Amino acid sequence: MKLTTMTQVSIDGVMQGNGAVSDDRRNGFERGGWARGKGDDETRTFITQTYQRAEAFLFGRRTYELFAGSWGSVDQMLAHPIGVALNGAPKYVASTTLTAPRWEVTTVLRGDLAAAIGELKAKSGGELQVHGSGALTRWLLENDLVDEMTLIVIPVILGQGGRLFSETGPDLALDLVESRVDSKGVTIQVYRPAGRPEYASA
Repeated sequence: MKLTTMTQVSIDGVMQGNGAVSDDRRNGFERGGWARGKGDDETRTFITQTYQRAEAFLFGRRTYELFAGSWGSVDQMLAHPIGVALNGAPKYVASTTLTAPRWEVTTVLRGDLAAAIGELKAKSGGELQVHGSGALTRWLLENDLVDEMTLIVIPVILGQGGRLFSETGPDLALDLVESRVDSKGVTIQVYRPAGRPEYASA
C-alpha cells in the first residue's frame, strides 16, 4: 500500500484545533475551528474522495480518539460518505498506552512501529492514509515512510498553536505532484518526498 498523509494547515503552519473550538486546547490554544467552513464544494469533494479511496487508515492516539468520538459515533457523521469510508475500513493506531480501542475494526500498533508499518505497506493495493496526527506524520517523514503528502492550506495566520513542522528538525526536499487553489483561496498541494534538499555552496 502507498502511505499518504493529509493535513489541514494555516499559512503559518499551525494544524492544532482545526475542526472544532473544543477539539484541542493544549498549551492555552484559543483559536480552534479555524478550518471549519473553509474551502468550496470542489475542495470538500476532493477531501471526501480521498477518504473513499483509502484501503486502511493509520492514526496517532489523539486523532484516533477525536475521530472515534465523532466519525465513529455521531449518527449524522456515520452517514456521511467520510464516515462510511472510515467505519468500513481497517483502522490502525500507533499507541503505547491504548489498551481497549472503542472503534470497530481497530488494531493497536505497539513495539517496533517502523516494522509494523512496513508490513502494512507491503500489502498489495490501495492507500494507507494518515489524517491529522501531527506527531505521527512528523515521525513517518523522519523515517522515510511517507510516499505522498497532501497539504490543505487555509488562508489564515493564527499566530499560536502546534505546527506540523517544528522549528528544528530533519530537512526534506519535495516534488510537487499536484496543486490547485479553490474559489475561497484554499490551496491543495500534493507532494512526494525527494530526499534531502540541495543547498548553495559557500
